Amino acid sequence: MTQATEKIPPLPLSFSLTELAGSFGDFGTIIPLILAVALVSDVDPRYTLLFFGIWFILTGLYYRLPIPLEPMKAIAVVVIAAGATGGISAGEIAVAGLVLGIIFLVLGYGRFFEIIEQYVPQSVVRGIQLGLALLLFRSSAGFIIKDPLFFGIGIAVIVGFLLLVRFRGIPDLSSICVIAVGLVGGIMLFGLPPVSLIPAPRLVIPLTTDIIPAVSELVLPQLVLTIANAILATSLLTKDLFGRDVPPKKFSTTIGLMNLTTVPFGGFPMCHGAGGLAGQYRYGARTGGANIYAGIIFIVLALFFTSPQVLSLIAVGVLGALLVFVGIEMGRHSLKSDSLAVTVVIGILALVSSMTLAFIAGMILAYLLAWHAKRAAPAS
Repeated sequence: MTQATEKIPPLPLSFSLTELAGSFGDFGTIIPLILAVALVSDVDPRYTLLFFGIWFILTGLYYRLPIPLEPMKAIAVVVIAAGATGGISAGEIAVAGLVLGIIFLVLGYGRFFEIIEQYVPQSVVRGIQLGLALLLFRSSAGFIIKDPLFFGIGIAVIVGFLLLVRFRGIPDLSSICVIAVGLVGGIMLFGLPPVSLIPAPRLVIPLTTDIIPAVSELVLPQLVLTIANAILATSLLTKDLFGRDVPPKKFSTTIGLMNLTTVPFGGFPMCHGAGGLAGQYRYGARTGGANIYAGIIFIVLALFFTSPQVLSLIAVGVLGALLVFVGIEMGRHSLKSDSLAVTVVIGILALVSSMTLAFIAGMILAYLLAWHAKRAAPAS
């Protein structure tokens, strides 16, 4: 541990405008999920925002890199989908967060990820990245349909900054400008949101009847996705973008801690994510300063702007525009694969079925191809 620290000293925190711009890079994923979950369940978005803000700051200080936080997507998707059929209770969500928190905290202190890295091929992790890129494109399509005008404006702003960065050397502040455009558009359409203070967090006490449905419906699908995307893919992308080796067990430990300390008080289960890392990097984040900016923004929203209208204030078209370029960034790195066949198959399956099925199918295909190559080697 000491040798690694001596070779690669911790990064200094930067609080430049580009770091601020980068802090918005994952808002297109975080905000729609928080809003959708709040609208279909009894999860209070105020506490979700508050704990996101606290842990954004803590991870920025700990990693000194723009390591993002996101709602656990598999849980969020199940909660949103179940909203039309009775919904999933806050107790079930709390159980899922606590169980996953314990699992990842334990895995972070063991040799699990040292073992899994030996047996999960790189092409499989790249396939998860490609699948996420395709899912981001699909999500952006939904925003385009809902709000084509502001989507077009957002794309124009981002492309304009791409040209200015390339030919004039100015910082890429496109995400700040895009969010500003979205806010102005939202205020023009819906008016200013009400201002009020957040009450003290309440303790969520699950019922014994919440345990079985939480484990079967929420924990199991999220477990595979978190290992593949939030931990392995994020660790790999950190090497790609920053040349820094952050061991997967570190990500597992922080995921465990953040859930055990926030979910019992009304927070939503959260994790890291390769897509969020690509998004923050794409829009300028290079140090943990971007995380601290994001944390401050979320805490301010939670403490003073507590109505759900705040989250829906940003014109959704600009979120779609941000997602398009995040998907491009993620897809670009996913193609650095040692087996494009495996990577592409996983990406397509993730798009048309589920991330869990894609991961399992990719593992089988990767090992079959390796076995076939080994058998064919003596003949050649």
